[in-house]
Amino acid sequence: MALRLVQVNFKARDDAALGRFWAEALGWGVSSEAPGVTNLEPEGVTWPDPAGFYIDLVTVPDPETVRYRVHIDLATTSAAHHAELVAHLKDLGATPADVGQGDVPWTVLADPEGNVFCVLEPRDLYRDTGPIAAVVVDCADPPAMARFWGAAVDSVPQEVTDDHARLRPSEGTGPYLEFLRTPPGPRTWCNRIHVDLLPDPVDTKDAEVTRLRTLGATSADVGQGEVPWTVLADPEGNEFCLLGKG
Repeated sequence: MALRLVQVNFKARDDAALGRFWAEALGWGVSSEAPGVTNLEPEGVTWPDPAGFYIDLVTVPDPETVRYRVHIDLATTSAAHHAELVAHLKDLGATPADVGQGDVPWTVLADPEGNVFCVLEPRDLYRDTGPIAAVVVDCADPPAMARFWGAAVDSVPQEVTDDHARLRPSEGTGPYLEFLRTPPGPRTWCNRIHVDLLPDPVDTKDAEVTRLRTLGATSADVGQGEVPWTVLADPEGNEFCLLGKG
């Protein structure tokens, strides 16, 4: 069995409008599996192709109450590409964001619903990730998070320090999963993004839930009600969803 990071999920005021922004930003295709849900996937890739990484956007009644500690970093291939992408994103409705980053070589923006994300300067590390370089989780203890998530999903630690940890999917495709030490306490911004995992084969969800709980995951209630997926939280309380079948 294997468990992999398969997508990020945005809670939105308007899934269709936010989906159009991100589809244009990434150059991805758009579909909808149900009212209030917009699905994005790379061109030429169909869910659940293991070579793909996806985005789901779901309209919720009060997204302002959703406070996840996850954001995405976008990759660029050159200084010119970085400048062009930032300009393109602003044309689509992104705005500059100040999260205390100071003078850094990357650009921090917010999408039209206020979700903060970064456009990275060119880095060789991310040359083969696709447009999403990394899914980044703010946390108190990056090494501990790397231990949990390294055991939870099919990934290989690439760098682990007291302040930052980076995991790479073992198949060497898609975005990195990264953990960044951040100060405790409330933030002046919030993101509404969490990660979704998918087992392979897909009918091993129940066994994976049991395994994740032995690693330190706990059940979580985010108001999901009766749903076919399982909502869990990692040891620092970050909610994530386990898709698949029992």
